Amino acid sequence: MKHFWIGAIALPCWATAGLAQPKTQVRLFENATVGTQPPAPIVLRGISGGPAETQAIAGRPETETGPCLGFVDPEPDHRITLQIPFERLRLQVAATGDTVLVVRGPGGVWCNDDADDRNPAIGGSWLAGTYEIWVGSYEAGAAFPYLLEIIP
Repeated sequence: MKHFWIGAIALPCWATAGLAQPKTQVRLFENATVGTQPPAPIVLRGISGGPAETQAIAGRPETETGPCLGFVDPEPDHRITLQIPFERLRLQVAATGDTVLVVRGPGGVWCNDDADDRNPAIGGSWLAGTYEIWVGSYEAGAAFPYLLEIIP
């Protein structure tokens, strides 16, 4: 009879312990530091959009990398620190909806709307320093989960 009671108690405890395990959470709006070794691509995640007009964040309607269109959060979604200058570096957004990109850092401000179909990308030579990154939505009120890839 003792074995029956132990089993009757242990089974529900074991079954509920499995249910109580924390689920893996996707981390959003993280920052990144790129060091002296050329890294593999880094992927950051977030949700696009916000109430601020991109032109207000950029301080102008257009940059050499494209027009400053759409809507973003007032605060940056990410900060990327480059510990050294990079001759070639590319930021690109992958999302299911139409997104926009604003980058502000050493050397200026850059915007982009549709580098790759509906999604933005900015590439080129980058100075060492910290860059503020906004990923917005082309349409007001729209929000899309996105991946921001940093590709050396």
